[in-house]
Amino acid sequence: MRITAVGRAFPKNYYDQESLLAAFRKHWGKRHHNIDRLEGLHRSVLVGGRHLALTMPEYEALENWGQANDHWIRVAQEVGEEAVRDALDRSGIHLKQVGAIFFVTVTGVATPSIEARLFNRLGIPPHVKRIPIFGLGCVAGAAGVARAADYVKAWPDQAALLLSVELCSLTLQRDDLSIPNLISSGLFGDGAACAVVCGSGIQASGPEVVASRSVFYPDTERVMGWDISERGFQIVLSAAVPQVVEDFLRRDVDAFLTDQGLSLDDIDSFVCHPGGPKVLKAFEKALDQPQEAFELTWNSLREVGNLSSSSVLMVLRDTMDKRPPPPGSLGLMLAMGPGFCSELVLLRW
Repeated sequence: MRITAVGRAFPKNYYDQESLLAAFRKHWGKRHHNIDRLEGLHRSVLVGGRHLALTMPEYEALENWGQANDHWIRVAQEVGEEAVRDALDRSGIHLKQVGAIFFVTVTGVATPSIEARLFNRLGIPPHVKRIPIFGLGCVAGAAGVARAADYVKAWPDQAALLLSVELCSLTLQRDDLSIPNLISSGLFGDGAACAVVCGSGIQASGPEVVASRSVFYPDTERVMGWDISERGFQIVLSAAVPQVVEDFLRRDVDAFLTDQGLSLDDIDSFVCHPGGPKVLKAFEKALDQPQEAFELTWNSLREVGNLSSSSVLMVLRDTMDKRPPPPGSLGLMLAMGPGFCSELVLLRW
């Protein structure tokens, strides 16, 4: 099973962090007891700018979650279609070779789901299997690759698409002055990514998916997620996330690699989700790696922010395009998310 290509797409609206911070200061300035705290939180996430689903005046006009979700459905189809087309163009795979499409998101809801709404727009054959997955959050990019690889292992003459669309800006709670919401208002951006995963019966290049592992951490449901009400998605984001990484990630990586007859010393490259500066530092500490090992992840964070499930796929694309590891070398793709859980994918380049 090989990841042949990763396509991507962004909404056309891009704002640098200074412009966004000015807008948030204007919105929250009269209600927040310490507006300088907002600026400190935004600067600490080290994001330089973000793509947003809407223009800033359009966000101000939103009156309820229903309106926000309507925009999510519209924009998700636009960037989802673009990401799939980009992925197919880069891979050389034709839609007639695709047997399944996995769709992951955690920032909006739709029935029919977004991948179904793309069938007519893209001309997807009607027999293609649909597997929409909601709720995995940031971990879904890596988990989706693993599930797509599981599929083409069973159907080696087929390819599977993994489409991730995350429009995090449409979940922002404008009346929530909690620290998690203020942090998320400076950290998360919008985008879409699509990976093409091919079975062994298809001649394809790209990193091979050797093995994968999911790990669930008991009694961690309040570490990360959503509280969902008539107002929409209200973020749950515990300050304990970096500590969970430090406490468990190395143990799980060592156990996973041991089962493959390997150790961390055998891993030459990392494709990591950019959760945020503190989370990335925790990754480096847990895996005993220098910052340079996650340079492409740091760059993605600075350039577009945290895109939830789409982010690790963006880093994978950058790795394939800008810094492909030596042929035959091993890499580790990893992400963590609501559950709380982690997903590990062993790659051979």
